[in-house]
Amino acid sequence: MTNEPGEVVDAELVDDDRLPAAVEPEPTARPLVDRHTILRPNAPVPTTADQPTYSEADFRISQETAELLDQSPPENTSRTYNSARSQFKTWCERNGRVHLPCTTATFVEYVGHLIRQDKSPSTIQVAMSAIRSWHQDGQQPGTKEASEAVRKHARGWAQRRTPKKAPAIRTDMLAAMVATCTSDTDADYPKATRDAALLTLGWGMLSRRSELAHLLIQQLTIGPTGIHAIVAFSKTDQAAKGATTFVPANPDDPATCPVIRIRAWLEELRRQDITDGPLFRHINRGGKIRHRPGGPKKNFLTPDAIGAIVKARAKLADLPDPSKITAHGLRRGPAQEIAEAGEDPTGQGRWKPGSLTVQKHYVEPARSEADNTITAMRRKKAAREAAAVEDQGDS
Repeated sequence: MTNEPGEVVDAELVDDDRLPAAVEPEPTARPLVDRHTILRPNAPVPTTADQPTYSEADFRISQETAELLDQSPPENTSRTYNSARSQFKTWCERNGRVHLPCTTATFVEYVGHLIRQDKSPSTIQVAMSAIRSWHQDGQQPGTKEASEAVRKHARGWAQRRTPKKAPAIRTDMLAAMVATCTSDTDADYPKATRDAALLTLGWGMLSRRSELAHLLIQQLTIGPTGIHAIVAFSKTDQAAKGATTFVPANPDDPATCPVIRIRAWLEELRRQDITDGPLFRHINRGGKIRHRPGGPKKNFLTPDAIGAIVKARAKLADLPDPSKITAHGLRRGPAQEIAEAGEDPTGQGRWKPGSLTVQKHYVEPARSEADNTITAMRRKKAAREAAAVEDQGDS
């Protein structure tokens, strides 16, 4: 409807929420600098305007990636971390503290609590790592004070403690343990065959128990001179680059020859229709290999089961102090013998090149015995005395 010129129209303003909203001024870009910022000459000061604008897509991950993140860590690590976190949570509840996310003061006080209990430095460091990794990024407590307290504790703790080392399983001990792997019945044969293969291969590989536990049948290549074993990952290879170890045959002693023992075990696996997957498996009392529910991973022997087998065979062999013998002895024994022969066990045992552990515990002790000056002096003295006696006899 068109109004005539000069016509006055009455109007009333009504607040009905449909009027244009007031335009707010754009926020001023703030500088993004702190005491660590370094600006080159003529470089502009960074501001909030330089920050990207994120959308929901920048924060989403796929279902496949989520499943990768949800995969369980190694069994031993998971059990150790869960135990450490549970103990920390209980301590916090008893002391009226928040455990997650905790304050740095709570973290330091808990470390002090562990020190006052005289826990080993390594145990405390594992607890610290378990607690910090339990927190979301950016919420972890500080470590400076706690780490310094642990360093001071370590010095005194080392003076008060003698390191406990697993007895080395030497060649004669290995032979005695393998000798117990006999079978009086068909039901005993699979377990005896498995244990003999486990002992001889583990000794020849200088294997950690976790490495033995995770070996696959298809990771072994057997030839007349020995076995090539692929270790897909290990304690010093968390990135799973993999390493191949050659385990030589032992024709001088067929009883402890890893080639003979592994071939016998693989034949037993084939007899039970198993040609791939875990190399070492659970066996029931009837001699049948047990298939556990829960997928292929459940069919592996656990590292703890490997340790139990080694301890049981040591007891059957009537070795001295069998309760102190562990699966680590399969690694320590051959490492000592290699070092005593003047060789370096680093490669065979898959230690990192230049490993201080190898130098400290194997190479240097062997060298100190072989090159000991007092021993050399006594040998020379005995040689002189023997020569003098021989000269008197000639005269």
